[in-house]
Amino acid sequence: MGKSIGDVGVEDLVGAGLSVEEAKGFQRHLKDSIFKVSRNSDNGEEPVDPKKLWRELAAQKLLKPWHPHALHQLIYYSVYHNYDESTNGPPIYWFPSLYQSKNTNLGRLMETHCRKLLGALYKDPIASFRLFHRFSVEQPEVYWSIVLGHLSIKFLKAPNCILDTSDKSKHAGKWFPGSVLNIAECCLIPSSCPKKQDDSLAIIWRNEGCDDLDVSQMTLRELRELVMLVANALAAKFSKGDAIAIDMPMTATAVTIYLAIVLAGLVVVSIADSFAAQEIATRLRVSKARAVFTQDFILRGGRRVPLYSRVVEAAPYEAIVIPASGKELTVQLRRQDLSWNDFLSSVCNLPSSNYFTPAYQPIDSVTNILFSSGTTGEPKAIPWTQHSPIRSAGDTWAHIDVQEGDVFCWPTNLGWVAGPILLYSCFLSGGTLALYHGSPLGRGFGKFIQDAGVTILGTVPSLVKTWKSTGCMNGLNWTKIRTFATAGEASSIDDDLWLSSKAYYSPIIECCGGTELASAYIQGNPLQPQAFAAFSSASMSTSFVILNENGLPYPDDQACVGEVGLFPLYMGATNRLLNADHEEVYFKGMPLYKGMQLRRHGDIVKRTIGGFLIVQGRADDTMNLGGIKTSSVEIERVCNQAHDGILETAAVSTPPPNGGPEMLAVFVVLKEGISADPDLLKMKFSRAIQSNLNPLFKVSFVKIVPEFARTASNKLLRRVLRDQLKQDLNTRSKI
Repeated sequence: MGKSIGDVGVEDLVGAGLSVEEAKGFQRHLKDSIFKVSRNSDNGEEPVDPKKLWRELAAQKLLKPWHPHALHQLIYYSVYHNYDESTNGPPIYWFPSLYQSKNTNLGRLMETHCRKLLGALYKDPIASFRLFHRFSVEQPEVYWSIVLGHLSIKFLKAPNCILDTSDKSKHAGKWFPGSVLNIAECCLIPSSCPKKQDDSLAIIWRNEGCDDLDVSQMTLRELRELVMLVANALAAKFSKGDAIAIDMPMTATAVTIYLAIVLAGLVVVSIADSFAAQEIATRLRVSKARAVFTQDFILRGGRRVPLYSRVVEAAPYEAIVIPASGKELTVQLRRQDLSWNDFLSSVCNLPSSNYFTPAYQPIDSVTNILFSSGTTGEPKAIPWTQHSPIRSAGDTWAHIDVQEGDVFCWPTNLGWVAGPILLYSCFLSGGTLALYHGSPLGRGFGKFIQDAGVTILGTVPSLVKTWKSTGCMNGLNWTKIRTFATAGEASSIDDDLWLSSKAYYSPIIECCGGTELASAYIQGNPLQPQAFAAFSSASMSTSFVILNENGLPYPDDQACVGEVGLFPLYMGATNRLLNADHEEVYFKGMPLYKGMQLRRHGDIVKRTIGGFLIVQGRADDTMNLGGIKTSSVEIERVCNQAHDGILETAAVSTPPPNGGPEMLAVFVVLKEGISADPDLLKMKFSRAIQSNLNPLFKVSFVKIVPEFARTASNKLLRRVLRDQLKQDLNTRSKI
């Protein structure tokens, strides 16, 4: 995009997809906007301020969602043609208005409380955001006591206090000590704040292939009665505290099962439906699961993908099997397994089958076991307590601005942290959960977003790239979306430009966090300007430093790159792991800062001029493939066995030169006297990884080298390989 905005002519607009008449009209409005901004500018003869011009163009809605993407590219990149990021920070595409800010959850909270909390220093939600954020870090117990009043939280026994820091072994603090509740019950009962009634819509969904049918709906009362029915069936078979796995797509039925397990005082074991049998078996073993809920098949993209057979291969545990479509199963069950219908029929005839007394437990009771890959090969088993949903919902309430009546959709799975976060964010904030039972890659999903009236759409960058490249969403109306969110992997600026344009440049809230945090530690928010593929701040009540190579923190206002060190006091963060040493994983070797032992997260973060944050990869050997964290050790274990001539492999990943999701590369050292074709190895590696680890993973690049660079202690220098990969990819992109 080589032109400045003042030089864009009719021929350029025609080249971007407009007709001649459309181009003439567009150019006339464009020149009017340039003149208006220039006339109101404070710098006289200086070139027009690109931020002010883009803000004006977005406010006037000159660019329409149905305009060709080439036109959006032409205008955006031309506006910022001469923009210097090194002195100005990233280009801004979204600016909050004062009116908008005062109608956000966080803005209303600030308008109500900050004149008392901050005194004369408080101005308004936009001008005072950083000041209030600092207050939330310094006095998190005050912040969370206020937020708690805006979520659908009902304690059977109220907490003794908000925060107790007397136990120094609990780095994250003891939050709401002494309280007793059932967090699933909180999701299911009416409340006045947020306003949530029995006839409020709890879940809306559509099955793939039913694009022309009305969306299905379930009210809060209907959901509660179904959850209680399932809880009665669970209580008849299992004991309080038993671990029960869910390995199936995130359907309305899966959500019901999840809530029922928690309501009954059992523990959910989250397993993603994409895992191979070996990975399922590992998670069932580590969690000591008693049973697993699954489906006979997964219906996705018009295909039937076996799921029950993978669960059978994984372990002899009892399985309760739900039909992917219709009411009858299409597989033969083992003797110990039950169909969904038979499971429910055991309690259907009870006089009060739709009523269940919740299992009330202390707030630090475990409700969910999730998994996150480390660098040791076995996934870390992360226990979520009842704190975790409060943190999840509180952060989405503040940053993504989930409000009463919002329709929130985020294609994910209960096996990943985004699944439970989405569930609790809707039900504890008064929003409606929107689910598409099928593949999110095609037009059917996009039409569901349109027909369901989705107002908040969560994404993964890989999905956005597919939507943009295939054109499958062309002609759909997504203008009811007021906020996008994205997480899981690095975003691409141009893909985000495409996405935001589909709703008149609504903001995309970037989120980066971890399962062990139950939230994102850096996020965008509706009170600060937003830049594509960047985070505008730490999340509320969260703080961190960026460490240099000597483990010393950079000044908070300095542009820099380094490893993140989180402040340890963190509501909702884990205090233990089930199969690893929590202290060693998250704290050992981290420096002290102002008397605090910093918490390890592992991200390398760049802080730009202007304070934006960009994640640049991992400090350890964990990689992020398609939004799924996995370890290089797992990849290498499989690749080493894929060809007899391999001596050793090293797996690394990096975003492509122009940004976007990480690409997996495998470096190979062959046995002496052996030769092999890199393309053949790439095919073998991809097949082995997909069958043994995850069918969503693919190898993008294979390079055969004579040996690997190592330290004196024989540790592999992955950073050297990663730098070599970046250099090779940059060279390829220029050819």
